[in-house]
Amino acid sequence: MTEFTGERVIPGEVNDDLWAEHIARYAFASRYAAGRRILDLGCGTGYGIGELAVAGRFAVGIDPADPAIAYARAHYASPHAGFLRASADALPFAAGAFDLITAFEVIEHLHHWRDLLRETRRVTHPHGLFLVSTPNRLYYAESRAGHGPNPFHAHEFEFDEFRDALAEFFPRVMIFLQNRIESFAFTPVAPAPACPDARLEHDSPQPTEANFFVAVCAVEAQPDTKPFVYAPRAANLLRERERHIHLLEQELAQTKKWLDTLIAEHKTLQDLHVEQKRHLEEQNRWALDLETKWRAGMQRISQLQDEFKAEQTAAAAMAAQYERKIADVEQENRAKTQWALDTEARLSAEISAKCDELAETVALLDRAEATVSERTLWAQDLQKRVDRLQTQLAMVRDSRWVRLGRAAGIGPRVDD
Repeated sequence: MTEFTGERVIPGEVNDDLWAEHIARYAFASRYAAGRRILDLGCGTGYGIGELAVAGRFAVGIDPADPAIAYARAHYASPHAGFLRASADALPFAAGAFDLITAFEVIEHLHHWRDLLRETRRVTHPHGLFLVSTPNRLYYAESRAGHGPNPFHAHEFEFDEFRDALAEFFPRVMIFLQNRIESFAFTPVAPAPACPDARLEHDSPQPTEANFFVAVCAVEAQPDTKPFVYAPRAANLLRERERHIHLLEQELAQTKKWLDTLIAEHKTLQDLHVEQKRHLEEQNRWALDLETKWRAGMQRISQLQDEFKAEQTAAAAMAAQYERKIADVEQENRAKTQWALDTEARLSAEISAKCDELAETVALLDRAEATVSERTLWAQDLQKRVDRLQTQLAMVRDSRWVRLGRAAGIGPRVDD
């Protein structure tokens, strides 16, 4: 649902008085709607098109807000009434396209409001009408004195400025004053005539005292400019006041409930205050006791600081003695280190000499080992030759011819 901000009227979401204030302008404009091509600038939720399209030839409503256009299409679209998202200061229509254009409570929202008037003049047919309304700046400033300027309004008009601005674009301008008045209605129980008689006591209304200005602008001839009275349900002021009093009584009862609640809460707060006061006194006593202990602690800390200073002095003297001893020990260590270095050099030289002797001994051993290996190989070869000779000798001894020669006493003698 479209959000109500106070600037965009949503049917059923506003009170009767505010609804009557807005719908009355469209009721005023509907007198000029018969058979006309109608354009409503800043149509909002579309209820104005719903009023004007009844007698018009066709009606178009434009608004820059997508939620408003969606609401209008859902509730007021018809075969001869439609809605379009567009800006009032840049109209997407041909020149002279409309016979009746309305712009109620729109112009004060625009920084470039002259563009709205220029565009409206362009699309208004030469025989057409432009109806535009805006709040009276003087009245509006007074009524909002306690709330500050309306944050949605870019430029508000006084009577003379509004009239002169319209006259820049339209040759004929007639301005009506819209006021919320108290009146007495005489209506029969049976259906009343469509146009009831009305009597207005104020023949010369003051523009500076008006709530709103409603201008009927024309290029050529002005239409009938008789006063117009719109009597909504909210015009029954007595009933409205009674309802308002009833609402105030309900609010008063609710306020009394809230007051009783606040009184009970106040009593609770008083009890809490007494309890907190008692607790605070206890905390103060505890704080005084703590301060006493703190002062004693500070005194003890001072004593400990003096003792610590004395201990620091003694420690410094002891550290000096230790430093002297350390210096003596370092001197002794340097002497021992030098002796160790000298001893290491001497031993290194001796070890180097022994290493040389050992290397020479190893060389001799290597040569002896080579000789032994050579002799061993010679002995092994000699043994092989002995073994062959012994084999040959055995063969000779075992030969039959040698044995025969031995037996005959001839041939060589072969002994073992």
